[in-house]
Amino acid sequence: MEEIYARNGGKADAPHRHHFYTILWSFTARGSHIIDFKEYPIRPNSLFLVAPDKIHQVKTAPNPTGISILFTPEFLQYNAIAEDFIANHFIFKDTCETPPLTVHENKAKKLHFFVEQMQALQASEAEYKYDSLGAYLKLFLIESFQACKKEKLITPQELHGARELLRKFRHSVEKHYSEFHKVKDYADQLHITPGYLNEITSKYVGKSAKEYIQNRIILEAKRLAALSPMSAKEIGYQLGFTDPAHFSKVFKGNAGQTLQQFKKSHKLSHV
Repeated sequence: MEEIYARNGGKADAPHRHHFYTILWSFTARGSHIIDFKEYPIRPNSLFLVAPDKIHQVKTAPNPTGISILFTPEFLQYNAIAEDFIANHFIFKDTCETPPLTVHENKAKKLHFFVEQMQALQASEAEYKYDSLGAYLKLFLIESFQACKKEKLITPQELHGARELLRKFRHSVEKHYSEFHKVKDYADQLHITPGYLNEITSKYVGKSAKEYIQNRIILEAKRLAALSPMSAKEIGYQLGFTDPAHFSKVFKGNAGQTLQQFKKSHKLSHV
């Protein structure tokens, strides 16, 4: 984080997106991390995992300390780390929300060790360098996942079954959000009732299935509004709304402002 701060001359970086994963661990830094238009506080010992294609911006107070770890889906594949390994553990993070984890003292020492090993390997020409990096990255993620589970007090018994169902639901929403807008559409795909799907998402995601689906649609609308010259009508049509007035009502009800107002205040030129 120190290098990024110095490279930017102490100024916040512009909102941007990557096609790779980003882990941001603050040691002493304070500030804010804006991810997909939602602002989260950066505090000492906060840990963020930002998935590919999320728009984000980091703003910190002077002299921040911390570390960022970047890795691509291809790197996961090279090291036989299934992307589902990440999805299965971070599935309880809403598609539209990426709040930080807190790294407690009993976890920090072990995570620091993994980071130091990765830094040493990155600077070396060691044999099996990338295999070793992948191994330490997976260990780092496992420790992070354990912290996540403790914070949410989720037991293995509770996760059994729900994890796989939520993974399928999440995947289906990502694939069909511009086509299917109703809970019943996804429940039918999963061969369960809409009521049961709502029960599971409410318990483990903290939102109803309808809210989850609608949040994903609105997030895509925000991204298109910020990144493209498309009109509200064009964005609505691309997202499966044939009635512009209905799309405008849904967007304003979720975002608290019209799409035109959002577009004016969030126009990004270099993403």
